[in-house]
Amino acid sequence: MLDKDCIFCKIIRGEIPAEKVYEDDDAIVFKDIEPKAAVHLLAVPKTHFALLSEAGKEGKTAIARMLEKIPDIALQNGCSEGYRLVINQGEAAGQTVRHLHVHILGGEKLGW
Repeated sequence: MLDKDCIFCKIIRGEIPAEKVYEDDDAIVFKDIEPKAAVHLLAVPKTHFALLSEAGKEGKTAIARMLEKIPDIALQNGCSEGYRLVINQGEAAGQTVRHLHVHILGGEKLGW
């Protein structure tokens, strides 16, 4: 189920444009509009939930399928030398959109 006010749900429904690099029944992957690395993609499950603890069975299945595809997506988008995955959980951790998403960062040497 999608949320009517969530920006990522609006992207999934096609109401807001995004530069998509991948899409299937479980997830959508698009370029971040404020990149923090040479390659900065967001992998977003098509099921709306904010936190891993809220995923439920359907969400966990979508996450697992999405994670299986990320290595190929990262490679196809310029991350042949490696990449970082980040999932922020909650506002204190830097989560700004309350829809679970995985940041895929790479295309350059990343500091910490």
